[in-house]
Parts: sequence; structure tokens; C-alpha cells
Amino acid sequence: MEILGTSLRVCVDDLDAAVGVYERLTGAEAMRFAQGPVSAAAVGPFLLMSGPPGPMEVLRKVAATLAVPSVDEAADTLKAVGAEIIAGPAQSPIGRNLVARHPDGSVFEYVDRREA
Repeated sequence: MEILGTSLRVCVDDLDAAVGVYERLTGAEAMRFAQGPVSAAAVGPFLLMSGPPGPMEVLRKVAATLAVPSVDEAADTLKAVGAEIIAGPAQSPIGRNLVARHPDGSVFEYVDRREA
């Protein structure tokens, strides 16, 4: 499975305040979106997220977001190495994604940025 890139996940209390900081650090403009009650902004290599405690508790367990050419191919490879698909594949605001728990217990999101 080819991994095209990674995004560092950062959970913040105040998304508006954090966006300005990360835009200044990276020189990149934020791309904002929401999924359910969670607001997010992609800024360079960072994925900033803010929302209510319940959803944020789940999001804090995901170590990173990995860009891949195909979520379906990633799912096949993950299953072949003994990973458990715990969410998805599903369409999200940034593309198709899934969340998998690796055999060592690490949890990662995989995204292919394909259209629905």
C-alpha cells in the first residue's frame, strides 16, 4: 500500500484561535470543513479539530491521517496484515475514509480524497 502523505491531528478548544497560529506557522491558508458536530481545518500538514467532548474523545484516539491512492485497496492490505477496520469506508468532507486499528493497537485514519 502506498502512503502519499500524512496529516498531524491536533485537537483544540478554540478552532478560530488555532487556525491563525497554524496559518502563520505554515504559511498555508486553512481549508475549513465540518463533519457532524466537529469543526475542522486543514492547514499545511496539520488537521485541527474542535467539538463536543464525546466526539473529540474518539478523535483523540486516532494517531494520524494517512493519504492513500485508494481506501478500498488500503482496506484489503490492512485486513491482510490483521488490522481491524473500525469505521468506514465512508464518504467524508475531505474524501473517502476509513479508520483501522493495527495489530499493535495503533489507530489511524486512511483517506483517498476521491469524490463520492
